[in-house]
Amino acid sequence: MKLFRLFIVVFLFAFININVSAQEVNTLVMKVKNKLDQVNDYTAEGKMKTDIAFIKAPIGGVKVFYKKPNKFKLQRNGGISVLPKGGVSINIGNMIVTTGFTAIDAGFADIGKVKTRIIKLLPNGDNNDIILSTLYIDEANLLIMKSITSTRENGTYEMEMRYGKFAEYGLPDKVLFSFNAKDYKLPKGITLEFEDVDQATKDKLKGKKGRVEISYSAYEINKGIADSVFK
Repeated sequence: MKLFRLFIVVFLFAFININVSAQEVNTLVMKVKNKLDQVNDYTAEGKMKTDIAFIKAPIGGVKVFYKKPNKFKLQRNGGISVLPKGGVSINIGNMIVTTGFTAIDAGFADIGKVKTRIIKLLPNGDNNDIILSTLYIDEANLLIMKSITSTRENGTYEMEMRYGKFAEYGLPDKVLFSFNAKDYKLPKGITLEFEDVDQATKDKLKGKKGRVEISYSAYEINKGIADSVFK
């Protein structure tokens, strides 16, 4: 009988801890989402650097437009663009989906000098392109320092954010986006937009790592953007 009572106590203690942890991570995710939601729209200018095997890409200027909830456009001036289409976006506002997902506490990890809380977002249904999203959150400042997103159609992508003068809006000064092509083919949705590259060079890209770095120099936030900009 004593052993049975001990088992019940341990079970209830574990159950309470699990519930508390679930509430904590759900609250944290919502706080981060609310911080990002204060941005209704923005226009940003910056420089984009592409680093992918066998290609020497010049640094090109970019202009980015965003409008809530999911309008996003990137204009590139020269250089190579290696960006995903469809399920993954370099817009950080799309990294948090709070409906139809279960948030799971996955512990802690250091990103640079910042201690982050790891939260995994699992879709509740089978119709979502995202299989798993892992967020590394700076709890003190409610900032996403890193995300890893696995999708059904577009492979697995990783984003790392560095913040500065726009951190109060949850907007990064720098985004480092990387992907790893598997099985010697580029993930569906990856586009190589450049001229005068032969098929032999493109074949060499298969199975190689790619990296895109965008450094933002200025943001215009909540100034209003016409829908026609995204057409």
